[in-house]
Amino acid sequence: MSPDWTGIADAIGAATQQPFVADSVQAVGGGSIHAAWRIGDGRREFFVKTGEPQTNAMFIAEAAGLQALAATGTVRTPAIVVGGASDSTAFLVLEALDLVPLDRESGARLGEALARMHRITGDSYGWPGDNFIGATPQLNAAHPSWAHFFGDRRLRPQLQRALANGMDKALVNKGIGIIERLGGIFLEYRPQPSLLHGDLWSGNAGALADGTPALFDPACYRGDRETDIAMAELFGGFPTSFFAAYRAAWPLDSDYERRKPLYNLYHVLNHYNLFGGAYLGQAQRMIERLLAEMRR
Repeated sequence: MSPDWTGIADAIGAATQQPFVADSVQAVGGGSIHAAWRIGDGRREFFVKTGEPQTNAMFIAEAAGLQALAATGTVRTPAIVVGGASDSTAFLVLEALDLVPLDRESGARLGEALARMHRITGDSYGWPGDNFIGATPQLNAAHPSWAHFFGDRRLRPQLQRALANGMDKALVNKGIGIIERLGGIFLEYRPQPSLLHGDLWSGNAGALADGTPALFDPACYRGDRETDIAMAELFGGFPTSFFAAYRAAWPLDSDYERRKPLYNLYHVLNHYNLFGGAYLGQAQRMIERLLAEMRR
């Protein structure tokens, strides 16, 4: 079904207090959950994400995350214009940024900016409301223990979904065994509840023409900053200057490499749950390796 462009145009007009009648609508590729578009009226252009009406909660959560990142003043994000839902379409209208891939300079600038953003902390781990990691609900009820939060709000829901999606029960039980041993990993390492992007892969970052780095599509919460860095390494695509600049601004703990596969298991399980069996082997190898190391 085609998006409700009349309703979206009316919402843009009301939000900007300038009438808007779209005379160009161009589909934008790259998204796997929502449709994305650039629309314009000859004078102004906007980036629009659309979906079924029931996906409006995802757009509301995304907008809240963008507002939180923008409020830090550390990194560029697309400004929120308006969001809403009609009988046929949920939508989120954002500032249209002309982005290019990160290069050495903009990557370094993003690394420095992310370190500053991570220094903005809260009193506990979590977020004021639940949100989404991709299309998967992400539970964010606050907790003072990082081991408890990561085990019960991150790994356990993904393992439960994996079981429902066909993962072998014995493998799921091994994953539960990891959760039961998390306390031992965090006896001495007590990370600050840093403000996180939460879905930091290279497809959610870019740069303006002047080299200013930008982030978008967040899944924000407060947690261990290492989770952002681990995910950035998981799928690749970031220039080495990004990691070097981050470490120069705020060095990582010496045991980061030990925790990295634990944090990335969350995202691999999520990809299994969203996209199917292609990620099963990777998830199995990670679970077996982590559990073997924890049993030593």
